[in-house]
Amino acid sequence: MKVLTANRLSDGIAVWYADGGWAETVGHADIAHDKAAEARLEAIGAAAAANNEVVDVNLIDVTVIDGVAEPVRLREKIRAAGPTIRTDLGKQASPEAARAA
Repeated sequence: MKVLTANRLSDGIAVWYADGGWAETVGHADIAHDKAAEARLEAIGAAAAANNEVVDVNLIDVTVIDGVAEPVRLREKIRAAGPTIRTDLGKQASPEAARAA
């Protein structure tokens, strides 16, 4: 299973494609379950990059736990949670992000 991630060009925040737009949390991102869905997400990412909405567009591996997408790789877990030096700041300070990290 994969989801589409990028960094928003306007402020650099890590975002994930969900429900026709870019969400700041990974939990409810659109999940690709097969190659056709991956290709659809890649096309969406390429168009958003071409429109200067996002940069560093990638498909990443996720697992689904209790209906919520969670990144598999440590790098992506860190991007989803925010800075690692202070857990009281950034996305990891919110209750939703704390469950994903």
